[in-house]
Amino acid sequence: MGEIFTHRVRVRYAECDAQGVLFNGQYLFLYDVAVTELWRAAGSTWAAMVGAGHDVVVAEARIRFREGARFDELVDIRLPIAHLGTSSMVIRPTFTVDDRLIADGEVRHVFIDPATKRKKEMPSGIRAAFQHYLMADG
Repeated sequence: MGEIFTHRVRVRYAECDAQGVLFNGQYLFLYDVAVTELWRAAGSTWAAMVGAGHDVVVAEARIRFREGARFDELVDIRLPIAHLGTSSMVIRPTFTVDDRLIADGEVRHVFIDPATKRKKEMPSGIRAAFQHYLMADG
């Protein structure tokens, strides 16, 4: 089984809704922050990838809300890579506070040519870097 990359964030007051919990729209924003850090941990940066003629877009995202994270709590965002395809990858994020599952889901990313916006094959260097984080059943 691959290593699961985890990024920790603290819920800020401005991210909370009228019920005092992390607003549902913030989860994909925090996911995006964590994915950027996953890219860095894998040995590259988003800017370097785009500079090399590749980009990634979100093709599908699903989040299940289980329990609300509250102001000042530390949220661990785990990013297990479930699938590395020819031109796509699937990540199944989980958001936890201590041992409480706050939210989970699935996000499918597709590699594209930044100039044409057309789908293209995942670069071999990126595939190799993410193999380390690929789950055994992926």
